[in-house]
Amino acid sequence: MAFKIGTSCISCGLCSSECAVEAISEGTEHYTIDADACIDCGACADVCPEGAISEM
Repeated sequence: MAFKIGTSCISCGLCSSECAVEAISEGTEHYTIDADACIDCGACADVCPEGAISEM
């Protein structure tokens, strides 16, 4: 299962820099995760200061 970024994202970019497969990019309102590229490692969720990243 892939991870997703919720609306509480503050666009700090920590998750993007932590992603080993570069599945996270800056979206229009907040960062987004490409579910097809996500390898479900959870590294992004571990560094999110807002707890905005969860499993789908």
